[in-house]
Amino acid sequence: MIYFVYILASKKNGTLYVGFTGSISKRVNEHKNNKYGGFSKKYDVKSLVYYQEFLVVEDALKRERQLKKWNRSWKIELIEKNNPDWKDLSLDLRNMTSQHEILSVFFNKSNTND
Repeated sequence: MIYFVYILASKKNGTLYVGFTGSISKRVNEHKNNKYGGFSKKYDVKSLVYYQEFLVVEDALKRERQLKKWNRSWKIELIEKNNPDWKDLSLDLRNMTSQHEILSVFFNKSNTND
């Protein structure tokens, strides 16, 4: 399985939200549709501006905790290094999800043939 740490923004240089998930397309969709109340709904944080993939859940959780402790300027620098235009990366998720599903099937089959 692939795990994700992500940053959502309300707008360029706006409010930021750091999260963790095992299904980034599903989780971003939940944020965009205000499925749950809380911080992201209150501050209208819906644009996926950064994400990072992990194969080990503990690594992803460690990275999420690390980013949550970072000061705002470090987070903005990380976003702008990877996404200088603050493009909503969720628009590209459909292709990425398909590729991950294919890889997941391949790796799961590979692991059962040991």
